[in-house]
Amino acid sequence: MNTNPIGIFDSGLGGLSVWKDIQKLLPNEEFYYLADSRNAPYGDKSPEEILRLSIKNTEFLLNLNCKLIVVACNTATTNAIGYLREHYAVPFIGIEPAIKPAALHTKTGKVGVLATKGTLGSTLFHHTARNHAAGITIIDQIGTGLVPLIEEGKATSETTRKLLIKYLTPMLDAGVDQIVLGCTHYPFLMPLLKELLPANINVLDCGLAVARQTQKVLEEKQLLNSSPNPGLSHFYTNKSPDILKKMLKQLNAQGEAKFVDF
Repeated sequence: MNTNPIGIFDSGLGGLSVWKDIQKLLPNEEFYYLADSRNAPYGDKSPEEILRLSIKNTEFLLNLNCKLIVVACNTATTNAIGYLREHYAVPFIGIEPAIKPAALHTKTGKVGVLATKGTLGSTLFHHTARNHAAGITIIDQIGTGLVPLIEEGKATSETTRKLLIKYLTPMLDAGVDQIVLGCTHYPFLMPLLKELLPANINVLDCGLAVARQTQKVLEEKQLLNSSPNPGLSHFYTNKSPDILKKMLKQLNAQGEAKFVDF
């Protein structure tokens, strides 16, 4: 049994959607969640800056003795996880848009992908699309402005609604029946998405797949915490913790939200 915690970092609060799925699957594990909200979004930053921030986040979590780190950010995964795996001894779990299941389940042969500029422009995204969506038409859309709105606690605001209508319309006009959320912030848009999308549209995110992969790696490396007691979760942000506290309340999450200057 390994009682060391699992570390999770994101460019902000979006990775809480991933934490929720992992914590549900592995309730006995302890978690440290790190929200780099001061630097959100990562999607419009240079690869060099994304790597620098990812290294900083990783070393913060390693100083807390984390046994595994989840890079709960699509942009950080595509730009930094290769380096992190080469330079640090702990396992890293990355995020990948759910293109494969979308391609498998589409009946129209058309899949929409809503993601950040950093994800849609990455080599990993194009590699995934080429390998798993051959013969499928992908209508991709950069979700400019969505991450800052979610970080401000405005995921269901009228401004967010107008942006989503703008971004979803080309996908719907093209006849997609699957929409992939290629950013861990975007599951917090589900209330609006359910309202705006026809019932036949299936919306996919990567949270459950990441949770299962985390469990698999912990089992393979004999790092699971088999304690019968529920694990604690700790949440850190380098911006005001007020919105973090609000989002944790929405998720019915147990754990204290703290400001940390990192």
